[in-house]
Amino acid sequence: MRSLPVGDHGLLIELDSGDAAEALHAELLRRSAARQLPAVREIVPAARTVFLDGLDDPGRLAAELPTWRIPPLRRGDSKTVEVPVRYDGPDLAEVAEVWGVTPEEAVRVHSGTEFRVAFCGFAPGFGYLTGLPERYQVPRRATPRTRVPVGSVALAGPYTGVYPRSSPGGWQLIGTTDAVLWNAAREPAALFAPGTRVRFAPKEGRA
Repeated sequence: MRSLPVGDHGLLIELDSGDAAEALHAELLRRSAARQLPAVREIVPAARTVFLDGLDDPGRLAAELPTWRIPPLRRGDSKTVEVPVRYDGPDLAEVAEVWGVTPEEAVRVHSGTEFRVAFCGFAPGFGYLTGLPERYQVPRRATPRTRVPVGSVALAGPYTGVYPRSSPGGWQLIGTTDAVLWNAAREPAALFAPGTRVRFAPKEGRA
């Protein structure tokens, strides 16, 4: 763990792994809710970092962090969101081939996995979901698509994601969903938040 000051009131904490970043983020939220953390405006997780902004004394927290006992991440501590998916993506067969299984088996693997939102970014409502074992990691496409349809369920590296709007993208597309990932008129606007558990439920209509 390494703590780096960011301006007068920010602290960037670098971790050795994504799991460690998720565990620290969960502990920071727990301590904040229990009023055991100095006042902070934002706690923002990323792939292997957690950023805190709005601290009165970032140096003091940086000195305390190495003394903390951070419990291992418990996957069952947050709410679960179920996302209905039609496994009809144009890259499903290619992903199945990389995994060494049939497309039908690939659907069972993906829909049988409990995911967790590690962090959010790229676009409003886009969550980076972890949970697939390492052997199921797939590379990004060599040539990104200029337009990925809204609601596309996709894989890249260790992550699963759902495109909240149409945009360019290089992830492998395995399905589509009608779930609304971002709605500014909804509270909260984002369907996914860091720590949320996610399950994908197959729907009729796979090609």
